[in-house]
Amino acid sequence: MFAWFQKLLPYRGGFFEMFEEHALQLVAAADAMADLANSGANNKQAIQAIHDHEHEADRIIREVLTTVRRTFLTPFDRGAITSLIGAMDDAIDEMQAAARAIEVYGVDHFEPEMIDMTSMIVKAAALTNQAVPLLRDVVTNGVQIHKLTEQIVDLEGEADDVHADGLKRAFTTHSKGNPIQFIVSREIYKHLERITDAFEDVANEIDGIVIDHA
Repeated sequence: MFAWFQKLLPYRGGFFEMFEEHALQLVAAADAMADLANSGANNKQAIQAIHDHEHEADRIIREVLTTVRRTFLTPFDRGAITSLIGAMDDAIDEMQAAARAIEVYGVDHFEPEMIDMTSMIVKAAALTNQAVPLLRDVVTNGVQIHKLTEQIVDLEGEADDVHADGLKRAFTTHSKGNPIQFIVSREIYKHLERITDAFEDVANEIDGIVIDHA
């Protein structure tokens, strides 16, 4: 009964706008990751762009958390709001961690599987950016949201397969002649996999909101 009554009341806090603003940062950072994959660690501009978008995303999550504390009536449960924005922020944090590793290790050549994984990251960010605005009306958009999140989850599964293939290739190529290069490749693959895992977490948080509020 309270949930029904809550829908009749005006929402405050601008949460949808903040979710959407953060989703745009995810897209921009993912695009910068793709630029980095195509050019290597020498692309200082792409690395800086990822850092800049992560800092802006941090500002947004702080604003969300502050607003949650100050807002009496929120569009979703407070826990759902903080969990979703936290999962989104984890995704861009993992992109920043990957960019730092690429810079630290001076990676100037990306293996084909790494490039494939960055392409999947770009797709996952774009799908997230499509799904988030639909949360403004989960009742009407529930089916469409689920189709989008399902694609994100599928991408994570595909990325796992590509990750395994890439590690196998790196081990075969570098383990004997250049073991240090294999260690570096394994590290980069680990970071890329964490990004796709983080986007799966975002998809699950969005699905949870739809289930609870549709």
